[in-house]
Amino acid sequence: MNVTVFGTGYVGLVQGAILADVGHHVICVDVDADKVARLEQGIIPIYEPGLESLVKENHAAGRLEFTTDAEAGVTHGQVQFIAVGTPPDEDGSADLQYVLKVAETIATYMQHEQIIIDKSTVPVGTADKVWAKVAEVLVGRGMSTLSFDVVSNPEFLKEGSAVADCQKPDRIIIGTENAETIEVMRELYAPFNRHHDKIIVMDVKSAELTKYAANCMLATKISFMNEIANLAERLGADIEAVRQGIGSDPRIGYSFIYPGVGYGGSCFPKDVQALIRTADNIGFDAKVLKAVEARNMEQKTTLFQKIHKHYGGDLAGKTFAVWGLSFKPNTDDMREAPSRVLMDALWQAGAKVQAYDPEAMKETQRLYGNRDDLSLCGTKEAALKGADALVIVTEWQSFRAPDFELIKAELTEPAVFDGRNMFEPARMQRKGFTYYSVGRQ
Repeated sequence: MNVTVFGTGYVGLVQGAILADVGHHVICVDVDADKVARLEQGIIPIYEPGLESLVKENHAAGRLEFTTDAEAGVTHGQVQFIAVGTPPDEDGSADLQYVLKVAETIATYMQHEQIIIDKSTVPVGTADKVWAKVAEVLVGRGMSTLSFDVVSNPEFLKEGSAVADCQKPDRIIIGTENAETIEVMRELYAPFNRHHDKIIVMDVKSAELTKYAANCMLATKISFMNEIANLAERLGADIEAVRQGIGSDPRIGYSFIYPGVGYGGSCFPKDVQALIRTADNIGFDAKVLKAVEARNMEQKTTLFQKIHKHYGGDLAGKTFAVWGLSFKPNTDDMREAPSRVLMDALWQAGAKVQAYDPEAMKETQRLYGNRDDLSLCGTKEAALKGADALVIVTEWQSFRAPDFELIKAELTEPAVFDGRNMFEPARMQRKGFTYYSVGRQ
């Protein structure tokens, strides 16, 4: 099948590469000419395990192309994916200008019937807006009889495992009531639907809400567990024991109940805010979602509060080694990352940061430039030299078994502030560290 994907971010690039890998002929369209040129050369703009080789192999085979020529893209595709960004507006609602611009572009160039697929995370009612925009342009072109359908087909990818999630989806949501469209979508996704039927068909508004509900449920689990962690600290309980105790209940499970320093990234913060704004717009007070967001914002200050208390509020002139800058492992994404909240607070208090992350160093440089109070180090060991304490923000695998004697030797004080509970407190105490974690004594 000929497929066109508008947008080459996390969603568009991964989706396009995976569809090409199973044999579809995919053209990815982007307005950024430099980005397109780099993709043509095999230079991937994001770090995502497995993506680079996938893009290179399918591009070399001629199944995956990149272009800025929107007309060529529209002409090519039997289906048109909209996979552009929906950044939060000033009030937290999703900004749909890029989605609607793509819809306008598709309508401007389409010459035959089209299936337009909303892959971007969009609020309930967006498909109706896309439909209206396409219809408006077609009327202006004198082609109002040209048929089309708008489908909600939300993605459920996790950064860091997006390729695997796309290759082996646990569900494929298709929002449409058009029988012919459903058959085309089944054909498109047939290679991913072999072992058992993963396709769930529903009306378009339910599909749009399903995406937000899924992310908000996961965000709720994280914020709830962080709230219990705060209780555990004050009650003298061990949150790790509690986590195992409740995770063993199959109704709860172990996923997304790890305490820490809050969620970040491009999805959870934005989607929680967007669903709150959607609720506000219809006069509904989304109390649970507002509490989820408030707890997460507070949780991102946890490490700084512990550091501030340990040093009696006097952080001026102190230097902190920070391990982990991305919002989660296996990505270079720093959007809404807890590390940013921590570093901003340390700088405001007069402290300096020596930071290391396996993948997010370039992104950190892009965000902060050359600051006198920030040193980006080539290794995790280099970040330790001369620092007053170590702060762990992201649970990268390479941080799990460090040389503790080296850490102790390099720091001016053997203090570790662990935002991800990577080590056992009793073990750290035996090794001579002053050790702070989340929800533990």
